Parts: sequence; structure tokens; C-alpha cells
Amino acid sequence: MASVIGERLEQLSRRDLNGAVALVTGGAGFLGRHLCEHLAGLGVAVHATSREERARDPRLGYATWHCQTLSDVDGVSRLVWALKPDLIVHLSSLVTGRRERSLVIPAFEANLRSTVNLIEAAATVGVSRFVQLGSMEEPSLDSPPAPPVSPYQAAKLAATSYCRMYADLYHLDAVIARPFMIYGPGHQDEQKLIPYVIRSLLTGTSVQLSSGTRGVDWIFVDDVVGGLVRLLTADGVAGRVVDLGSGHLVTVRYVVEQIYQTLGCQDAPPFGTLPDRFGERESKADLVTTEALLGWRPEVPLAEGLARTIEWFRSDWNSRSRSHTAQPMPS
Repeated sequence: MASVIGERLEQLSRRDLNGAVALVTGGAGFLGRHLCEHLAGLGVAVHATSREERARDPRLGYATWHCQTLSDVDGVSRLVWALKPDLIVHLSSLVTGRRERSLVIPAFEANLRSTVNLIEAAATVGVSRFVQLGSMEEPSLDSPPAPPVSPYQAAKLAATSYCRMYADLYHLDAVIARPFMIYGPGHQDEQKLIPYVIRSLLTGTSVQLSSGTRGVDWIFVDDVVGGLVRLLTADGVAGRVVDLGSGHLVTVRYVVEQIYQTLGCQDAPPFGTLPDRFGERESKADLVTTEALLGWRPEVPLAEGLARTIEWFRSDWNSRSRSHTAQPMPS
């Protein structure tokens, strides 16, 4: 995986992380795979958790795998005590912006109970740095705070509060990374806008879209990895919420139109076939504060990131098509 981390940060990360032991939850996810591979390349002994058995998958050989449900407090405690990691990066999460009440308990278990279990174990063992993955969907911490508009937002906001409390009250070196809209090449949740549109166009599937007027802060996955790695080594960030984004708003409409143009689609995107979702907010990363804390800025422009993402999906689709064509006909 090509890194976009600047040379100075790369050298700093290698010096500070080489030989460290890291536990990454959700290591088989889209961001988790990119992060674990990069950490392994820096000389980190990477351990990763998944809800499924992963040990025999040769594609995931960048980590030692542990099948662990993070809502199981005893199981989490045993795992952290057994590994005694220097670093923990908590990426595992139930990610959905849907509003149904049926999601309240699952979001609580996956996004809040799991965080409390893990951060308590981290404080007990005494890890050097705990990085919690926050969300651009979280309401602002400003006063008065806006109410959450989904179970996911509510659980992530509460998880952030617990991390800040552990940093302030129990002196755990915990920091919250708040990435904005991550995109890029690789297997991922194809219900997200960019992979959904690309895959639909490649397969000839009809696309359904909202008005597309919402402005979004898009951030390439390699840039997010660079920010997370820097958070593992930066000083003076305990208890902070640190934005990882581009610092710019670009509308959904613009991004979809760029995908259509790159893939040579003659039809106009069908904006307005879906209603806009209630409670959507526009927010962009505070890069001034992030750069002051980390010395980090994103390096991949949106046009380049979209081109690299589309090329990966095109290559993946061609590979699947060749594989399907090569299958023997049934007798």
C-alpha cells in the first residue's frame, strides 16, 4: 500500500514505533486493513481483533488475529492482559446513520459498551496510548450541544466522553481521532456513497440518490492512516478530539458527477430519486488545530483520490469478470 505520509513523519514514526506492540480492533475493516499493514511496515507487532475467525486467511497476514466480541468484558480483559500492548487503536464499530429505534441497543453494545470495556482494560494494564475512533457524525461539543440524530451518533458521542474522562480523571493517555468521510481503494462497505456509485455504474445497476446538495469533508484513506500513526506518537494530545479531514466541503453532487464523468457515463446522475435524510449536518475538519498538534496535513487531492479509487474498483470488477468467465460450464 503506497503511503502518503511525509518523509519527516515517516522517519519519526519508524523511530518511535519500531518494536512496539499494538492492538487494533476492527483490523479486518476497510480502515483497519490499511492501518494494520502500515503499522506492520513500521516494525510494529500488530495484533488485531475481529468478530470472525481470521487466522487462516492469508490475505490478512499482516497481524496476529484474535476472535473477540468486544462487548464481552471478561474476554476483553483477558485479551488485553495477555498481550499487554503498548498501543491500542479502537476502530471496531457498528456504523450506520439510520434512525430506527431498533438500532439503539446494537449501537450501544457495539459502540459504547465495547469502548468502555476496552478502555477500562487499557487503564488497568497501563497502555502508552489509546486512540479511539470518533466520528464526523458526532454532535459538536460546543455549548449547548446539538442532540444526536441517530443511535450511532449518540453512542459515539458517549464513547468520546468516556475517553475524555479516562484521560482527565484516571490519567490514561487517550485521544479521540475524528475522521471525516473516508474513501479510497479496497474492499469496504459498498452502501457508502462513493463505492456504491462506482460499483453500480460498473455493474449496470440503477443508482438512487438524494438531492446531492450536502457539503462533505472527503478524506483519502491513506491520509487518515497517516494521521492515526502520528496520533500514536504525538505529545500533548491526551483527552483531545483531533480532526482528520481535508478542511474543505465538497458537495455530494460534485463527487457523483466526477465519478460519472470518469467512467464515461452519458446519463445524468438521478439526483432527487431519494429524499434527503433528516438531521444531516455539514461540518469540516479544523485543520489549524490538527496541524498545530500533529504537524499533519492531508496530501491526496480529491481528484487524485477519486481516480485511484475508481481504478481499484475497475480492476476489481475486471478481475471478477475474468474469474466468472473462466468458470467451467455445468455438465
